[in-house]
Amino acid sequence: MADTLTPAQAEKEFWDSLKDSNTGMLGLDQAGYHHQPMTGFGEPKTGTIWFFSRDDTDFARDVAVGGQDGMFCYQAKDQKVQACIHGALSIDQDRARIDKYWNPVVAAWYPDGKDDPHLTLIRFDAEDGRVWVSDKGGLGFGYQILKANLTKTQPDVGGVSDVNLS
Repeated sequence: MADTLTPAQAEKEFWDSLKDSNTGMLGLDQAGYHHQPMTGFGEPKTGTIWFFSRDDTDFARDVAVGGQDGMFCYQAKDQKVQACIHGALSIDQDRARIDKYWNPVVAAWYPDGKDDPHLTLIRFDAEDGRVWVSDKGGLGFGYQILKANLTKTQPDVGGVSDVNLS
């Protein structure tokens, strides 16, 4: 996929990878704001990623102000896909989404379960971004680095594409 990664391929790789490895860094898209690790539940058809949060965190309070742009930085566990996605953040209390994505890991953060008064969802409406895809694997990556050093060329470790997810 070196120089031929299309936006459609990059988008598919991102959504497929997010389904299997769904933790990244999410934060407001503004100078000086620190992102934090969050687990997202992606919905490719709508370009939406849902995050559970507590409404008593600084981040959820900042999002609740409204009209906030966010950035989701992602790297798959297998390092095949990396992405930096820009989008709109909002607070949402969608009970159907809470029920759909509720699991034992999420439950650990909410002592009163789905009815915990601090439970909230952060909705991230993905707009655009950049996705990097490398399916070379560890051995292939090593080969490309060795080859680049021997031939004084740049390694072919995958492709990159800008995507429009909205």
